[in-house]
Amino acid sequence: MNTFTHIALQHYLAVGGIMFVLGLIGFMTRRNLIVIFLCTELMFQGVAINMIAFGAYHGNLIGQAFTIFILVIAAAEASLALGIVVLLFRQKPTVDADAWRELRG
Repeated sequence: MNTFTHIALQHYLAVGGIMFVLGLIGFMTRRNLIVIFLCTELMFQGVAINMIAFGAYHGNLIGQAFTIFILVIAAAEASLALGIVVLLFRQKPTVDADAWRELRG
């Protein structure tokens, strides 16, 4: 018997959606590069919660498998972003995104 009720699914989806929207708002409004990358991680985690909730509701492991894939992509994105932020900070001692709006090629 599946103990995962419809109400619980709605709660998990609401939490995941709220996390995604908060991450999106932070990504669009903040100027600090580190905060921008943290907001993308928050969006990834919101999607991961929704995938796990749908997988548990339907009784299969596909949601968990996609979540592991999302977490691997998030870890790679975080390490790449940290490297880029460190490289940019060495060139100009600021992490303000507006300072890097016009990059030279």
